[in-house]
Amino acid sequence: MRCLSCQKLSFNIICKSCQKKYLQPSFHKREIERNFFNYSFYALSDIEDLINSKYYFFGDRVFNILAKLSFKKFAQNFIFHKQIYAIAIDDHTKHGFSHTSILTKHLKSNTIKTIPNLLQAQNRVKYAGKDLKFRQNNPRKFKLANIHDKTTILCDDLITTGATILEGKKVLEEKNNQVLFSLTLADAKI
Repeated sequence: MRCLSCQKLSFNIICKSCQKKYLQPSFHKREIERNFFNYSFYALSDIEDLINSKYYFFGDRVFNILAKLSFKKFAQNFIFHKQIYAIAIDDHTKHGFSHTSILTKHLKSNTIKTIPNLLQAQNRVKYAGKDLKFRQNNPRKFKLANIHDKTTILCDDLITTGATILEGKKVLEEKNNQVLFSLTLADAKI
């Protein structure tokens, strides 16, 4: 196959050279609600084509590479005094995979536990390219599986307005879960 970036022959969908040259993550912090932060690894403008691979059959390979470079490294360096649950935002399967499940899977560590299919959207409206008012008028209507009294991290691929993350946080908190922060691959405001 050919590298998506440089088009050279490669065993990976993004060759090791391009991973080192173009995909080195940097850590960004953004307050989305008073004293509630989102941490991300890339500016959306830097990896937008790769984020959009979630709409294609090969996107799982792209997301696995991005997750290894960012979420996995984060988990290896994250220390907390008790067990944390990484919750994928709406990890339903599309195109044969769930991009949020892939990201969350790479957070698994001694401190972080992952359980799939906990926070599912009942409203499947697409938010891509929509403004905050549209997002507020069309909430995801998350349904939470039986999880309560846990310490959690919310995980998604992208933060734009923060509306989806805040809606997920609210649903988790209604079941007495503590949401420490959210973690996303990219931030649209960087």
